[in-house]
Amino acid sequence: MTSTAPASQDPPKAWPVLVALLLLCFGTSALAGLWTSGETSVPDGWFANLAKPSWNPPGWLFGPVWTVLYACMAVAAWLAWRYSEGAVRTRAMVVFGVQLALNMAWSGLFFGLRRPDLAAIEIVILLAAIVATALVFRPLSRLAAWLLAPYAAWVSFATALNITIWQLN
Repeated sequence: MTSTAPASQDPPKAWPVLVALLLLCFGTSALAGLWTSGETSVPDGWFANLAKPSWNPPGWLFGPVWTVLYACMAVAAWLAWRYSEGAVRTRAMVVFGVQLALNMAWSGLFFGLRRPDLAAIEIVILLAAIVATALVFRPLSRLAAWLLAPYAAWVSFATALNITIWQLN
């Protein structure tokens, strides 16, 4: 199936799926935020006292970046869903779900368990899962695959940052 004609032509059926995917992605963000916000908002807490590289972004940047990335993930998944059906659709959504679960797990490892070492291993797996998701989405919708490119770039940067923080501490 190509991205020239959606498999799910009926817009009334397609829009609720987009809303559900947006809720799923932002719900994942909210759950991950339960671990993250408690650590990043405490000026003298564990995270604040970690040694960080000079190229560590300012804290205010993470919220806007992740908002855009989660929206892009949801739209990418929606496009892949629209341009597929049956087993192909199921496979695409499972791969997407796995990377989303890995996304949330990273926050639990890094901030919840305070284990930058385990988080560094996990984020490499997350990055591979993002690439796998883009590869599964590409035959269904090139735009869906490209919408994951900023996410992969940010997680690549976050991987380097995570590993550096682990090494510094």
